[in-house]
Amino acid sequence: MTRRRSKPVFIGPVQVGGDAPIVVQSMTNTDTRDIASTVRQIQRLAENGCEIVRVAVPDQEAAEALAQIKKQAPVPLVADIHFDYRLALSALRAGVDALRLNPGNIRRKEQVKAVVKAAKERQTPIRIGVNGGSLPPGEGDMVERMVTAALGHVRILEDLDFDLIKLSLKAFDVPTTVEAYRSIAAKVPYPLHLGITEAGTPRAGSIRSAVGIGTLLYLGIGDTIRVSLTGDPCEEVYVAYEILKSLNLRERGPILVSCPTCGRTEIDLIGLATKIEDRLQAIGKPVRVAVMGCVVNGPGEAKEADVGIAGGKGRAVIFRRGEIVRTVDEGEALEALMAEALAVADELK
Repeated sequence: MTRRRSKPVFIGPVQVGGDAPIVVQSMTNTDTRDIASTVRQIQRLAENGCEIVRVAVPDQEAAEALAQIKKQAPVPLVADIHFDYRLALSALRAGVDALRLNPGNIRRKEQVKAVVKAAKERQTPIRIGVNGGSLPPGEGDMVERMVTAALGHVRILEDLDFDLIKLSLKAFDVPTTVEAYRSIAAKVPYPLHLGITEAGTPRAGSIRSAVGIGTLLYLGIGDTIRVSLTGDPCEEVYVAYEILKSLNLRERGPILVSCPTCGRTEIDLIGLATKIEDRLQAIGKPVRVAVMGCVVNGPGEAKEADVGIAGGKGRAVIFRRGEIVRTVDEGEALEALMAEALAVADELK
């Protein structure tokens, strides 16, 4: 796949766009006014690989909390602003690394200009975040209205000689989102933040996000992603990296290959794979692990992985980089495979 080359911007020390890797983002779901809980969640997100965190700024009290949160945040902080441009000004004074503005609810040019002037003085990037659920009034279908809203704000910023711009055009509907991003990608040079808005719970939302974000990434469109799920935001980070790993765009943590099971399976493959997946979370390196349940694809897949297991009739063959290292009883399979996975991880830089 050939990736669209965008103009890079820096969110704190993190480059977005240009030749940088696809950046993983998330958003806190704590009350931003509760500084301690918000900082704890940001730290958890960072530990799980999140590289930029956005926080809601619903009122002035939340805006005033940003300075203390920023001091303790281990990753760049983006202030999410809606309706009141004065909150953006307060967030900039607090030292945030970027702003997200919604053209659907901050529409007056003079207010946008005031924010841009303050952001320019501090060299703080602005994401123009168009959302299909909060578009300004207009004609045309949703794709056209989303693109028009984005371009309108881009022109305001460019007229003020401001180009530290990032764009997102999110909708719940996947085809609408894909077409909106394809359209804007051909019209502006700025980096694009991908996402499917309000995608749903982890079960359904992960699938919807993978289809939408994955399609765009495969087309070479996108510089940073956020998977929007109704749940623990750390799950968003996990799903984001799985999307990137599936397209060979980023490596973080292990890759688990496991067969879907069928009538040929002769060991408790579902239980074994689930336990292995849980245990692998402690390994931060890109070890490829295959868990296979029968002799049809099992040996071949297991040999292709860094470590693998192929089970049958209460026994399991353990492979390491294509070589059989031992055969164990089913009850010993979990510990035997994990021992090999840890050994391979220790060898990786």
